[in-house]
Amino acid sequence: MSNRLSSKLKMDSGIFKWNMRQRTVVSIVVGMTLLLGMVITGLFIGTEKISVHFDIKNSEPSIAHLFGTDWLGRDMFARTMRGLTLSLGVGVITAFLSTLIALFLSLLATWNKLADMIVTWLIDLFLSVPHLVTLLLISFAVGGGMKGVVIGIALTHWPSLTRLLRAEVLQLHATDYVGVSKRLGKSRMWIARRHLLPHLIPQLLVGFILLFPHAILHEAAITFLGFGLSPEQPAIGIILSESMRYLSTGMWWLAFFPGLSLLVMVSVFDLIGRSLQRLVHPFYGQQL
Repeated sequence: MSNRLSSKLKMDSGIFKWNMRQRTVVSIVVGMTLLLGMVITGLFIGTEKISVHFDIKNSEPSIAHLFGTDWLGRDMFARTMRGLTLSLGVGVITAFLSTLIALFLSLLATWNKLADMIVTWLIDLFLSVPHLVTLLLISFAVGGGMKGVVIGIALTHWPSLTRLLRAEVLQLHATDYVGVSKRLGKSRMWIARRHLLPHLIPQLLVGFILLFPHAILHEAAITFLGFGLSPEQPAIGIILSESMRYLSTGMWWLAFFPGLSLLVMVSVFDLIGRSLQRLVHPFYGQQL
């Protein structure tokens, strides 16, 4: 009787674990579908949707205009989707550059003790200063605009991922197969390409995804403060900055829907990153 009960409990446990994995995969698929829908909507919106129409200005949200219109009669749904697509593009570029910087510095830290001390000092230096302050200084120093935003975000969002990758690389260097490769005379590049990079790919992928929320929010923040993208571009930060002047007149939809859409995009990216982390991480993977 006890054997039958234990086998039944194991079967129930296995079903539960399988359902947990299924839910994780489904959440990733749903999140990717939602993001893809936002991007496609933003790319296929014509310029007539965001052009000036004074005959419908200051219109409240309706079926014809889901997010309402602004003081120039521009459709806020179209502007918001365009802004999210622009933020997504900035996030892709900056997250990719930050991931490359993190990978390079983590591999550099294993060169010798001096290189490791320099990398550790750089990590502590950038983590000791708030991201937004450093980002504003770098963006202002390089002239602002799209170039300033991309360079500023890319140069300020690598420390946390670098610290994680550095610890992983140091642990891999202490393994037996890496020691055997060193004694056989293999070069550092050969060891990095054959032994280190395959083990770092899951961390790189998860770190790349999780950098998106920070990159998108900081891009919107510095654009809102006037140090980011130019006012001619329908960025979310510009939309929110412009809408602040009209909130006192009762036009609440100008800031509510763009801000909510930005939070949804950031939350979806965070959900995808956490779900991928549960799938690829050995500790979480055993619990699925």
